[in-house]
Amino acid sequence: MTNLYRLADQKARRRIVSFDRRELSRLLNLYSMRVASGEWRDYAIDFRPGMAIFSIFRHTAEQPLFAIAKVPGTSQGGYMVYNGPRKLAHGDSLEDVLTIFERKIRLLTG
Repeated sequence: MTNLYRLADQKARRRIVSFDRRELSRLLNLYSMRVASGEWRDYAIDFRPGMAIFSIFRHTAEQPLFAIAKVPGTSQGGYMVYNGPRKLAHGDSLEDVLTIFERKIRLLTG
């Protein structure tokens, strides 16, 4: 027996998550302030099934310093901030999680 799958049905099941204009404006505003101060130099936006990620880099060839993820429908809130594998903040609104950047965050090396 063969099973037929309609490709249109598969595309409809995948929910595309993206940043809206207000969110993207807030992220780019924060990014531009940190670029002006010399802390950050590059960013990337990824869209994966069920999530959107704004990654921030010090140098283009390195791993991201921070990743701000939008994941709607999670129990811990729809927005999260990561530093590598560590979750630094989570909340229901983008403004809630971006308050972590109001404090002076320093990377410890050594």
